Amino acid sequence: MFEEPEWGDEAPVVAALEPVSSRPRPTAASQTKGSKRRQLLATLRALEAASLPQHPPSLPGSDSEEEEKVERKKKRLKKASFASASTEVEEKRKKKRQKQHPPGRDSEEKEVERKKCRKGTLLGADSTEDKRKRKCQKQLPSNPAQPLDHINQTGPKAEKNGITKDPSKSNSGTTSPEHPHTLSRKQWRNRQKNKRRNKNKFRPPQPPDQAPATAPTEETEVPPVPSPDSREARAGALRARMTQRLDGARFRYLNEQLYSGPSSAAQRLFQEDPEAFLIYHRGFQSQVKKWPLQPVDRIAKDLRQRPASLVVADFGCGDCRLASSIRNPVHCFDLASLDPRVTVCDMAQVPLEDESVDVAVFCLSLMGTNIRDFLEEANRVLKPGGLLKVAEVSSRFEDIRTFLGAVTKLGFKVIFKDLTNSHFFLFDFQKTGPPRVGPKAQLSGLKLQPCLYKRR
Repeated sequence: MFEEPEWGDEAPVVAALEPVSSRPRPTAASQTKGSKRRQLLATLRALEAASLPQHPPSLPGSDSEEEEKVERKKKRLKKASFASASTEVEEKRKKKRQKQHPPGRDSEEKEVERKKCRKGTLLGADSTEDKRKRKCQKQLPSNPAQPLDHINQTGPKAEKNGITKDPSKSNSGTTSPEHPHTLSRKQWRNRQKNKRRNKNKFRPPQPPDQAPATAPTEETEVPPVPSPDSREARAGALRARMTQRLDGARFRYLNEQLYSGPSSAAQRLFQEDPEAFLIYHRGFQSQVKKWPLQPVDRIAKDLRQRPASLVVADFGCGDCRLASSIRNPVHCFDLASLDPRVTVCDMAQVPLEDESVDVAVFCLSLMGTNIRDFLEEANRVLKPGGLLKVAEVSSRFEDIRTFLGAVTKLGFKVIFKDLTNSHFFLFDFQKTGPPRVGPKAQLSGLKLQPCLYKRR
């Protein structure tokens, strides 16, 4: 394999290794023995020289050294930038956690653990991973009053998070992939809440006599089953409410018809549908009851102070409340009858003789588009010097002066007016004679605004 060196070539090397001695030259046997030894040494040195890597000698000012220095500087800069970036990210995370959770002992311990775990992942060594596992196993629960080792939890979530029924396994020092870490206090509370919710979700409702004494607060209360009587009562209340709404809608419709047409059309309407007048009168009374004072009571109070022999004609009497409140003889007229004392007729043509009554009353009854016909009919049946009493809703008058002027042209003069009430106005007129204008004369003051009720 290797060429054996010649005697003359190897002699100086051996001579250099062995110390020079003043011994006498050995014999032939000793010479052969020494030659073999020298040959073995030479072969060993040759083998060592062949096994060593041969590197060319580098000059002190070569390019390789400069490149190595540049690479080292780059590595240092990268490490410094990575360290600064990591510190900035860590500070941001710390500020965010301080905003979300107030600083405390638990948060500081968790922060230290996170740093240690992060260092271990950066190093990537098996020894640091083993140390972290041992430390997590030795760590005690955050709440000493409620140790997590003795919590009874079942299911795949409990196995995944390392919580088992056997406390000996949890306390053992052996590491396993099923127990990577322990639960925090918040995680444990959420776990218990979810467990109670799932338990109560599928629990059948219990009767009150079999209910446990200490029921959890999160259990849902089962509403009592409504009895047949309560169902019937609710159904009756619903029917009454719906009927009231329908009556209110019909009242608004009838009221609009009465104000938008003549009295003859209103009379035909109530003759065709007798129940409509009852619905209208009921709705009208419910509206008037909201007023602080009803005008019919004011008129009755005034008439009680006058002689009881005066004959009264009530135009639009309704339920004859005025006739029931005074002692005077009263003629009651209306479009439909709610009382036996009512005479059903058109108020523009009442069945009375000329100059036969002392007092004519229009209490909230100047309705329709032919108000002039009503006042002329009242002038016809009143005695000379007779009294005309009018009570109307205040919102119907645009200009009271023009209204009073129009009434005076029909043979009356104003002797009293009360405009203090917020809902209605009261007027007293005295007959002075027949109307001073012809039937074709226009009286704009008698056009009052319709009194329409809105849906409530």
